[in-house]
Amino acid sequence: MFKTTIQVQNLKCGGCAHTIEQRLQDLQYVKAVSVDKDLSTVQVTMDNSDKENDLLGLLSNLGYPAINEENTFGKKAKSFVSCAIGKISS
Repeated sequence: MFKTTIQVQNLKCGGCAHTIEQRLQDLQYVKAVSVDKDLSTVQVTMDNSDKENDLLGLLSNLGYPAINEENTFGKKAKSFVSCAIGKISS
């Protein structure tokens, strides 16, 4: 097992956290997800570290890029959509 903690941008509320948790838990290699909205962190336990870049890419595509990644207008807009979806589905 491999555990990683990723600090992300644009994580504002429980709706954002819900979307992140749901989408990451859908991945076969992810075993556990924990989101801390106050610290803007996503902790993931997965089978191995080989998929970490895939994980980072998915977070970025949802609008939550890692702290060291460029936070473009498009990613900020995606985070608002992801947040709204998370609020509706929770």
